Amino acid sequence: MDKKERNISRRHFIAASAASATALSLGAKFPSISASPIPSQNKFKMKFAPHFGMFKNHAGDDLIDQIKFMVDAGFTAFEDNGMKGRTVEMQEKIAKEMAKNEMAMGVFVAHKIYWKEPNLANGDKDKRAEFLSQIKESVEVAKRVNATWMTVVPGFVDLRKNIGFQTANVIESLKQASDILAPHGLVMVLEPLNFHNHPGLFLTQIPQAYEICKAVDSPACKILDDLYHQQIQEGNLIPNMDNAWEEIAYFQIGDNPGRKEPTTGEINYKNVFKHIHEKGFTGILGMEHGNSRDGKEGERAVIDAYRSCDV
Repeated sequence: MDKKERNISRRHFIAASAASATALSLGAKFPSISASPIPSQNKFKMKFAPHFGMFKNHAGDDLIDQIKFMVDAGFTAFEDNGMKGRTVEMQEKIAKEMAKNEMAMGVFVAHKIYWKEPNLANGDKDKRAEFLSQIKESVEVAKRVNATWMTVVPGFVDLRKNIGFQTANVIESLKQASDILAPHGLVMVLEPLNFHNHPGLFLTQIPQAYEICKAVDSPACKILDDLYHQQIQEGNLIPNMDNAWEEIAYFQIGDNPGRKEPTTGEINYKNVFKHIHEKGFTGILGMEHGNSRDGKEGERAVIDAYRSCDV
């Protein structure tokens, strides 16, 4: 499918969605094709942020066309974990398209994540210097793509050190990183990850992230509350959210089990989103999950799911 055909397909998708919405308003019992009518009339109320690949069956492989489709579907934000690894030219193209459509940029991963060996937890000076160098590089990426937030994962535990020493080492690294980010108005968000998908990581729970952010004591160091990870790790999503609220700057979404779109698992996302909205959150909620079904049908199901949960 060439670019012209993809644009026609995108327009047909939006037109079909608008027709579906009109039919439903008249009481017609048609199966839902999508709940995404013309974007200027029906943007999502919350800043849900898709990622590349989520709608490629409708939009094609071209990244800019994928952003255009997201905009047409009503999304007002976008995130890309791999943004830092893209060419400067592509970063600038993405930023230009997003700015044209007043689309907010979500997180990208700020540094190399060590999945099988300790780095920040063990206090190694060379590993700390590497981390801080990558944070400096990420400042330039953030400026280029108009980002505010970047994801930080402190890496693996050091089984040879007491947890108290490890925590102090992580805090010191994050304090130094905060000194780099704060003058630019940028924020690293610490993401606790669950034990099942990522065994052996240092940072796993929201209370732990809260304690660390309090110790770092900087507007440049906050929490990324990934609700999929936290449902597996500790549950108690809303109370933990409330207790850590002043340090949470960003959310990510995925239902459990399966890490697919809301309504496919056990999390009552309609209530969770309502609670987040009522607390006054106006930031981004990254859609860091897969699609429960393949092809265009699966992509439409993702949009329908978010429409059903939007406050």
